[in-house]
Amino acid sequence: MATIIHNTIHILLAFTLPPLLLGVIAKTKALFAGRVGPPLLQPYYDLLKLFRKGSVYSTTTTWVFRAGPVVGLVTAALAVLLIPLADSQAPISFTGDLILLAYLFALGRFFTTAAALDTGSPFEGMGAAREVTFACLAEPALFLGFLVLARLSGSLQLGVMLGHSLGPNRETAGVSAGAALALVVLSWFIVLLAENSRIPFDDPNTHLELTMIHEVMVLDHSGPAFGMILYGAALKLFIFAALIVRLAIPPTDYLWLDWPIFVVAMGGVAVAVGVVESTMARLRLPHIPVLLVSACLLSAFGVILLLR
Repeated sequence: MATIIHNTIHILLAFTLPPLLLGVIAKTKALFAGRVGPPLLQPYYDLLKLFRKGSVYSTTTTWVFRAGPVVGLVTAALAVLLIPLADSQAPISFTGDLILLAYLFALGRFFTTAAALDTGSPFEGMGAAREVTFACLAEPALFLGFLVLARLSGSLQLGVMLGHSLGPNRETAGVSAGAALALVVLSWFIVLLAENSRIPFDDPNTHLELTMIHEVMVLDHSGPAFGMILYGAALKLFIFAALIVRLAIPPTDYLWLDWPIFVVAMGGVAVAVGVVESTMARLRLPHIPVLLVSACLLSAFGVILLLR
């Protein structure tokens, strides 16, 4: 019964909270700009409006264009079920599930870029090329961070890797473990900004096709298809934020305390994203790979600290 209740809370929170993170980011940016900003629940209103509309499809597109938003949403929904939120258990958990998590991201990205290429638009093809190129630099940082957690926990299961104090090896490793985890948190925050097309990597609110990365790939989508894309992007932001929260704030033995702490910490990550977007300018495209390589190096230094 306890497992059923926990999984129910996990599913309800995982599928209802993500749009709120976007609202917190927008509200934080508005406060920095001296504006009132949109309501916190505005992303929910936008999604409802899109799902009530109809979709328009070009006669030059194939089933790939229609499958892109669906696969992107399904892969994000499956990925969020692999992440333990306020406990060491997730609805889907097994040894090696971190590999499935990464491949779900890759599958969703593949269909999104394939749908962009299916339109035949040069702008969307340019955005797809940039998306894949930067993803190749972001994925090593994610896997090197998982390597640090696997070294500390002695497991390849996300529930154990992100569980209580990351296993007994964290206490025995001492300062090296704390420094390695701090490097991974910073590296994953950079990956969060890159994978979710946030400043300084991309501007989700831009309307200049030549400067877009992710947004240019979805210009031809409309109505429910575009709603699925936005909701899938919110789920992806939720997943990376949850990884950072679980890494920075390990769960306690009290579930009634862990869930509120998790929700507040997720809001803190959203505020941090809003602060970064309000205080930094978007990087020039040649500088983006440098920052992603830096994220890889941060995670790699974490591995070195544990192996020395």
